[in-house]
Amino acid sequence: MKKITFLITILILVFSCSKENPDEIIEPNSDFSESQKLLTISEVNKYIQTELKEKGDVNWTKAPAVVLWSAVMHGGEVLSIGYGEKGESFSVQKSARLVNALDNIYEIVASAEGVKKTSSVLSADEILNVTDVKVTHLETIIALQETDQIRYLEPIGYGSYLQEATPQQKSAGCSTGGQTIHSGDYRVISPNARVPWNFDLHKIPQAWNYSTGSGITVGLIDTGISANQSLLGSGFNDGASNGRSIQRYGTFIDSPWWWSDNVDGPNDRCGHGTTMAAAISSPRNNDFMPVGVAYNCNLISYRGTEDVVLNDYHERKGVSNALKGLGNNSRVKIISMSIGYPWSIGNVKDAVRYAYGKGKLIIAAGGTSTIFTNWYGVIFPATMSETIAVTGLKDNGYNSCGNCHDGNKIDFTIVMERAGDSNRKMPTLGFNTGTQVYVGGSSIATATTAGIAALVWARNPSMTRNQVLDKLKKAGDFYPNRNSKYGYGNIDALKAVQ
Repeated sequence: MKKITFLITILILVFSCSKENPDEIIEPNSDFSESQKLLTISEVNKYIQTELKEKGDVNWTKAPAVVLWSAVMHGGEVLSIGYGEKGESFSVQKSARLVNALDNIYEIVASAEGVKKTSSVLSADEILNVTDVKVTHLETIIALQETDQIRYLEPIGYGSYLQEATPQQKSAGCSTGGQTIHSGDYRVISPNARVPWNFDLHKIPQAWNYSTGSGITVGLIDTGISANQSLLGSGFNDGASNGRSIQRYGTFIDSPWWWSDNVDGPNDRCGHGTTMAAAISSPRNNDFMPVGVAYNCNLISYRGTEDVVLNDYHERKGVSNALKGLGNNSRVKIISMSIGYPWSIGNVKDAVRYAYGKGKLIIAAGGTSTIFTNWYGVIFPATMSETIAVTGLKDNGYNSCGNCHDGNKIDFTIVMERAGDSNRKMPTLGFNTGTQVYVGGSSIATATTAGIAALVWARNPSMTRNQVLDKLKKAGDFYPNRNSKYGYGNIDALKAVQ
């Protein structure tokens, strides 16, 4: 499946560029909510826009039944249902109450749809308290909205709003080409590695005198790692980087059909995941290539998504499964997620809470967009209390990068863009061996923060997640206070590891 890719929140362009009158919005309590007419994609999108602007999220469970039903119908007829008590995101062993709640859901769906239970159930997660069912009738939605022991109802396959973005408003979230790096954007250290210009601003090279990330495993959920980049493969242990491992997995299914089960493998086809992996862990060697923040850490990469925007059924499932996989891996300390979505996704939220419950430090991108969506704040899952939200700055003080989101949900910032030239961001390894690229936005800021966290944890291997987080906070510019837009601010890596 080939779909248009975007920087992290480009997808919300659709709401500000509808081909119809933008003032014609759907009010949740309008007379229209009693209608049984299937809404158009534009009508559903206008409802979404209103919810985002007024509430900062979309609570599909409380949406007018016809809106939720229409979104389900436009999204492959798949309804995702989180069941159980509020906050009961997962359960390794289902209690009798949960089993009964699930059976009750299936009975309601089968009865309202007029089908056998077996034909309505699409999937049921073994760990998360979530199931996906096939829904075609408005009556099914109405009945479920009135049912107890349901945490959320979501049109997990809905992504049709993307078709309303115009070519001029689209920005490539994926790139596999190389670039020439300006000589002023790096310096060379032994044995012959390039240190990105912004590392010195965060005192990362000075922190290497105390820690290089050795012994710490970072989990990365993104678009995978390129099979053509040897320094994130056979050359991962090279030069001053040694005694570590890199593993690659895939949970994303590249298909427009929800029923497909053909996992696409671990290899990056987008380029984004490769650069995030490089920012975290690229080796320090004599290849004259950019070095990663934690150049001696271990890395486990999951290709959970096609690009950075989680707008596809299989991307949401892929990321959810990747979070469970990393949560279950006792070696993993840190999870880096430079991906996201404008509103919360139930099965991903449940999986974040599962991984968090396993003690993982989860770092997420605050959002990268364009001037068309500068009204929107921090994106999901960085909005969750279980994650650490990061955004990017220019190098002229506390000024957000040209397309970075900020707000009171942000915890930390990383300088990653030249104020005088927005094209000169942080250099990393490119998609192919021997190539380099500039990468920016809250994506690279997130990966950089994950690398700094690895340095801290390697320096203090017996610490808990909260103790490591406390070290990061105390190394922030604004500590002990929080800035209303930038949290604790820029991290001093040297201070954090001392």
